[in-house]
Amino acid sequence: MTNPALPKRVVVTGATGKLGRAVVTHLRAIGVDVLAVDRAAGRDPRDVGGEFLLVDLTDYGQVVEAFTGGADEHPGGIDAIVHLAAVPAPGLHSNATTFANNSAATYNVFAAARAAGIKRVVWASSETVLGLPFDTPPPYAPVDEEYAPRPESTYSLNKALEEEMARHFCRWDPELVMVGLRFSNVMDVEDYVPFPSFDADPRLRRWNLWGYIDARDGAQAVERALVHDQPGAEVFIIANADTVMSRSSASLMAEVYPGVEIRKDLGEHETLLSTDKARRVLGFEPQHSWRDHVDLL
Repeated sequence: MTNPALPKRVVVTGATGKLGRAVVTHLRAIGVDVLAVDRAAGRDPRDVGGEFLLVDLTDYGQVVEAFTGGADEHPGGIDAIVHLAAVPAPGLHSNATTFANNSAATYNVFAAARAAGIKRVVWASSETVLGLPFDTPPPYAPVDEEYAPRPESTYSLNKALEEEMARHFCRWDPELVMVGLRFSNVMDVEDYVPFPSFDADPRLRRWNLWGYIDARDGAQAVERALVHDQPGAEVFIIANADTVMSRSSASLMAEVYPGVEIRKDLGEHETLLSTDKARRVLGFEPQHSWRDHVDLL
């Protein structure tokens, strides 16, 4: 049954990406009318099916047109934006190219939503703002949203600036609800094949404290964020409940980060990317684990 609090019509940017496909599929399955948007360079827009529009998000006019129903055969009436589009990681392009694309795209999405009178925006922030790749140890574990962003790459710097930008957009318009989801490393089921091999060297995956997010749980987090109704800008870490390792979380921290304070009693494989805030405020509860699939692959 569709949650009556869900927006009826939503734009999803980055719709052909790994997380984008999962989000579009999930939202349509629960009755949301989705306009899927992407630049889709090298990707087939048919991957997401349904209503699709090619948009260059670095062009403000194209974004406004998409959000207001100005594009032929794509009506307006947009109630919310889910902004997932970006150069998805550091090192894929030059730093200047990554920053120019991601900063312009996110500003244009935020500004066009405000110009169109859309009061709800959910966007993909990133676990990288927590200090990845943790060459400098985290201040404590599990890490959470309570310490200031520690970007260590141009990609992460842009994500930290997006979070600050959202705070000011909400200051300008006190009715805006803007939710930044600090997604961990997004995984599809087929990506779980190499997970058992990670135990050979715990340092190979220390860069994000052995975290991940199943794309389906990422989509669930987006759904939860879309019904969050508290005005203002909030950010949440979104990760699965466990790590990518078979070894215990406590033993991983003791070996790799022996001087870091552990602030709670850790479950056997408990995530070191705290989702306590997302659980408490959004009602986010991860449903999937790589451990449920790896023997089947």
